[in-house]
Amino acid sequence: MTRENLKYARRIVVKVGTSMLTYKDSGNLNLNRIEFLVRELADLHNSGKEVIFVTSGAIAAGIGKMGLKSKPETIPENQALAAIGQGVLMHIYEKFFAEYGQTIGQVLLTKNNATDEHARENSRNSLMAILKMGAIPVINENDAVAVDEIKIGDNDNLSAMVAAMIDAEVLIILTDIDGLYDGNPKVDGNAKLISEVTEINSDIEKIAGGAGTKLGTGGMFTKIQAAKLATKNGVTMLIVSGRNTKNLRRVLNGEEIGTIFHSA
Repeated sequence: MTRENLKYARRIVVKVGTSMLTYKDSGNLNLNRIEFLVRELADLHNSGKEVIFVTSGAIAAGIGKMGLKSKPETIPENQALAAIGQGVLMHIYEKFFAEYGQTIGQVLLTKNNATDEHARENSRNSLMAILKMGAIPVINENDAVAVDEIKIGDNDNLSAMVAAMIDAEVLIILTDIDGLYDGNPKVDGNAKLISEVTEINSDIEKIAGGAGTKLGTGGMFTKIQAAKLATKNGVTMLIVSGRNTKNLRRVLNGEEIGTIFHSA
């Protein structure tokens, strides 16, 4: 799908990371940005699109709710914070989406929902029923119970998994970087934005670096993994900065912002 044709996409998955939902210094939820994002998603739905929203932020919301200064180190504590924070997050989303006339439905997934054929089919049927009812699915990983064996691990890959599961045409990942660069823009002032990727080859993977390494271009490792999964399943994926609240509408109008990964 070309940039010009993005405006015709009917089923769109939008993923937003924790950094887009929280203030950098305090770690608390950025309600102003969340409301602007919800308004954009609600308006997309009003225009006739089917919108699926994949969100991070449950643990961050739990940390804020409990007044903690930092993220705990143990798995049970983080699972507890995810359980607490998921309720906080959904309450905020419910309030904002309702103000713009939209109904949402919470869906919590694990790796089992993608790897087990029966669970995958049930998950797909549930999501399709929510869309048929005219509601917006709000999806997160079930961090409150997930252990390594059933954990997807990141919401970039979760969003690609969901997009493939429901035959979405477009996946848009909103993040704190403008797109894929040929170097790390945080340390290389000469790094250039790559506007278009037609094939995810070894060169593209090398640019992204490894998980948690200094070579990665601003957390791109999991996003390239997601792009491989999405494009292999016929989904066009874009990485776009979420700092500008109008970028979601701009990219779907065909403006050349961010990086587009063409589907296979």
